Amino acid sequence: MIEAGKKAPAFTLTGSDGQKHSLKSCAGKTVVLYFYPKDNTPGCIKEACGFRDLQPEFEKLDAVVFGVSRDSLDSHDKFISKFKLPFVLLADPQAKVMTKYGAYGEKMHYGKVITGTIRTTTVIGPDGNVSKRWKKVPQAETHPAKVLEFLKSQEK
Repeated sequence: MIEAGKKAPAFTLTGSDGQKHSLKSCAGKTVVLYFYPKDNTPGCIKEACGFRDLQPEFEKLDAVVFGVSRDSLDSHDKFISKFKLPFVLLADPQAKVMTKYGAYGEKMHYGKVITGTIRTTTVIGPDGNVSKRWKKVPQAETHPAKVLEFLKSQEK
């Protein structure tokens, strides 16, 4: 169960930069893990571009943003190139990390129950504990600003 104040589950995934990224490798930094269904789809484009546009603000707060989906690294490369994304996308083809973070399972899709990626975001503090979790992101387009707002509120 992913809850604020609890230790975040460990992960290691390959990123679009060809490197392995883990929670351990980000120790001392705030990590924003946003899980999304699929590269180059309307909601995912809006969310990724929102994080892109706010990237300088996240950097000022010493926060690392990672997008995570089941897409291949090749797909991630095309997505990054097309929308000039300045952050790393992580590939989780078997949805192992997504499952650990509650971002993969049953969901409603056009009135039908299916199994797939659930758009969620988890903020992990520099201590490795979960600071905030959005279990189900309602609006992909405005969500990055809400994440930034939360991080700014933690700075005070």
